[in-house]
Amino acid sequence: MQLTSFTDYGLRALIYMASLPEGQLTSISEVTEVYGVSRNHMVKIINQLSRAGLVTAMRGKNGGIRLGKPAETILLGNVVRELEPLALVNCSAEFCHITPACRLKQVLHTAVEHFLDELNQYTLADMVKDNSQLYKLLLVE
Repeated sequence: MQLTSFTDYGLRALIYMASLPEGQLTSISEVTEVYGVSRNHMVKIINQLSRAGLVTAMRGKNGGIRLGKPAETILLGNVVRELEPLALVNCSAEFCHITPACRLKQVLHTAVEHFLDELNQYTLADMVKDNSQLYKLLLVE
């Protein structure tokens, strides 16, 4: 299974925000600069993260973005569940004529659930806590 770039950069954006001092605002432009991703792509990602309550976005002169909840409460599997289209195969009757008898869909569903359960063993805080190398790479003071 390979995550989409949307989910990949969503996780990276959250890691960046989690590496900042708690409550500190950043900007979409700053995140795009750190990771070298298109601003339009990041705007869509931040909007989705905001709708999920994982990011708080504030408009205006002193606006910006920051984590919407403490990093210790953000489970990685739940982030992936919010961002990733998790249908591994197209089981619609129009696409696959064995759908009524196929058992593959359930096996793949179970595999995805195990994958997400494993990711949920880790929080966003686990990704940044005591990670001095990360702070150096992100140039966070």
